[in-house]
Amino acid sequence: MKHIKLIRHGESAANAGQASRDHASIALTQKGIEQAQRVAHSFTQAPQLIVASPFFRAQATARATATAFPAVPFETWAVQEFTYLEPARCADTTVAQRRNWVEAYWARSDPAFRDGAGAESFLDFVARAKAFLEQLAAHPAQDIAVFSHGQFINAVAWLLEYTPETLDGRAMTQWRAYEIANHVPNCCGYALFWHSDDARFKEQVCTSTQAKLRRFYT
Repeated sequence: MKHIKLIRHGESAANAGQASRDHASIALTQKGIEQAQRVAHSFTQAPQLIVASPFFRAQATARATATAFPAVPFETWAVQEFTYLEPARCADTTVAQRRNWVEAYWARSDPAFRDGAGAESFLDFVARAKAFLEQLAAHPAQDIAVFSHGQFINAVAWLLEYTPETLDGRAMTQWRAYEIANHVPNCCGYALFWHSDDARFKEQVCTSTQAKLRRFYT
């Protein structure tokens, strides 16, 4: 049985209300650094693999655990946050300043819509979450710690719980409601217990009968 911990990064400067140059380079606050250390100390045994998003805040959070277990392989996977607003127009803005753009994006409820250069559509985002589940299924490690982001973690959880057949506007609205209702605090997430002995495992990696989610807090 695979045991995967999906862990959101520690508090970032953007989480604390500061302006950010871009989505990928946001640093941790001092509180976020301390949260990352607590996560590292929460492991009672070394994982077999540590995975992190390419975004700096997730890498920095993961490095605390990697430092505690230097013999454990460390890999960067495409588990970064959902970038649905055009990065260029978000440069040097705060979460509060982007709120109207965020609300307009979700009100549009168009899964195929891309806001501009460098932005993902909702379809792109969910495809990444599905690809991540397939990557987990194929990987030989049984105990994996994944340092990611709140929306990405909830995309994975939503796929496992609801297995949507059609990614239309209704599904997009459902996911948005799920994300708001199941907000993942910094350095918290889900423990995923995955029974991989089923012959259908690699073909049906998003079924709730094969994966069980349990929320955890550090």
